[in-house]
Amino acid sequence: MNSVLSDLAIVMMISAVVLLIFQKLRQPVVLGYILAGIIIGPHTPPFQLVQSQESINTLSELGIIFLLFALGLEFRLGKLARVGVTAFLTAIFEIVLMLWFGREIGRAFGWSFIDSLFLGAILSVSSTTIIVKALGDLGRKGQLPSQLIVGTLIVEDIFSIAMLALLSSIAIHGTTNAGEALWTMGKLGVFLVATMVAGILLIPRIIDFIAEHFSAETLLVTVLGFCLGFCLLVHHMGYSVALGAFLIGALIGESRHIQTIEHMTEPLRDMFSAIFFVSIGLMIDPRIILDYGWPILVITIAVIVGKSLSCSAGAFISGRDGRTSLQVGMGLSQIGEFSFLFAALGQSLKVTSDFIYPITVSVAAITTFTTPYQIQSSDVLSRWISNHAPARISHLAGMYTEWLSSLGTSNKRQAVRAIINRLIRHLVINLCLVIAVFLGSNWISKKFILGDTPSEWMLFATWGGTLLLALPFIIAVYRKARVLGRVFVEIGVSNPDGRIGPERVRNVLAELVPLAALGGLFLLVGALSSTLLPPLELVALLVAVAIGLAILFWKKFTYIHVHLQTILKDTMDHEVP
Repeated sequence: MNSVLSDLAIVMMISAVVLLIFQKLRQPVVLGYILAGIIIGPHTPPFQLVQSQESINTLSELGIIFLLFALGLEFRLGKLARVGVTAFLTAIFEIVLMLWFGREIGRAFGWSFIDSLFLGAILSVSSTTIIVKALGDLGRKGQLPSQLIVGTLIVEDIFSIAMLALLSSIAIHGTTNAGEALWTMGKLGVFLVATMVAGILLIPRIIDFIAEHFSAETLLVTVLGFCLGFCLLVHHMGYSVALGAFLIGALIGESRHIQTIEHMTEPLRDMFSAIFFVSIGLMIDPRIILDYGWPILVITIAVIVGKSLSCSAGAFISGRDGRTSLQVGMGLSQIGEFSFLFAALGQSLKVTSDFIYPITVSVAAITTFTTPYQIQSSDVLSRWISNHAPARISHLAGMYTEWLSSLGTSNKRQAVRAIINRLIRHLVINLCLVIAVFLGSNWISKKFILGDTPSEWMLFATWGGTLLLALPFIIAVYRKARVLGRVFVEIGVSNPDGRIGPERVRNVLAELVPLAALGGLFLLVGALSSTLLPPLELVALLVAVAIGLAILFWKKFTYIHVHLQTILKDTMDHEVP
């Protein structure tokens, strides 16, 4: 029998038996899967049941993809915007504190600087897959703390990509390269914005069309094609497949047939997620736990206590109440996928000690065991703290939360702030779209169109076509920057008696903002597409032609952009049945 089929049969049979016992005992199923992995793993005598652990690990990647894809289906993009501030602050607090914890723990055990640095990175991020599974098993996915937790995990994944670049630079060169990290974060930001905007415009409509005109089988295959294809694209671009799976799930989740899609993909999610958690158990070597028992115990306590405190503090400072903050903190107290990536990076570059990876696996396994119990006990602990906390501290905490919620209650100030925020948001989105068009054109042209020595006219046609494609968004940048400049002038330019300054001064100042925005944009575009740029005189000709087209077809380009913006808003605002 084929070894992959044999291993899969063993995994499913042992998992089924253990799962029946755990459900009878009313214990979290994640723990049952990990125990099944330990039972059939290569480190458990008397003999090894799994012949090819690599094949199981490959299948477990599908578990990560389908778990995060299912989470994306349930997580509306509007929710992410509402939890953004809390998620950002919580992730920042967690990452900074755990980086420091890891460094200090490594120093206390006498480990090298690189070992301590990598340990800090390993401890700084939580496990999206484990948390999502635990929240689903406990029936808490739709609750506010769960939404805050998921938002924090997304922010963590984004920061983790930058940390991978920084750790690679430190390991190879011995110093940090902040410019490289900023460039990585910038490209990721542009990719996320462009993907979400383009995806919202296209993917839900394609899915709805197929659902309404073709069979359920065709719909399932199309959805899986989108999911796996997008994960492959994200992987080739150097990003996490987990992040890609969540993004494509969130985009497909804007479809009006989301309930049908969830029902069809649920069996795939359950099957492959089981293999993922079994694969964690396969990596656990009881001898490593015995040999490094003391460091593993200390690091595990640091993860549970440090993450609970740092994440709770970040959520509370952002304005969430104490009970919600504690639930967020205790739900994020484990390590997982990115921790394995950090440990594997140090191992592959041969800069970390051999014990770092097995310690990481052991701590991840232990904190995976504790996560469901922590989530369950957060309500009890929050009530206990509320009942036993000094009255003065409870009063001050309540006053702080009320004060944050009362900020910006002035209707006029709130309206002005909302206008400015909306304009800046639209400006940034359109800037990212312009950059994405040029970066994408640069990559496609070099890979498929231009040869090693392209002619001047080939460069002229390629860069000119890219400029034309980006023209609606360039015009949108100018329009949004012009309105923003007018708002700033109306607010800031006034005489001592309170009257607005002369009309001519206001107009000049208002026009400087969009001109500065366009100038900066063209410099940035020139830098990003430097390998595509034709000679300077041809560039000047193209820019002149683009300006002429913009003037002649201003209304048409504006209509195209407004139409796309309306479609985007309608898709985001529609109610999912």
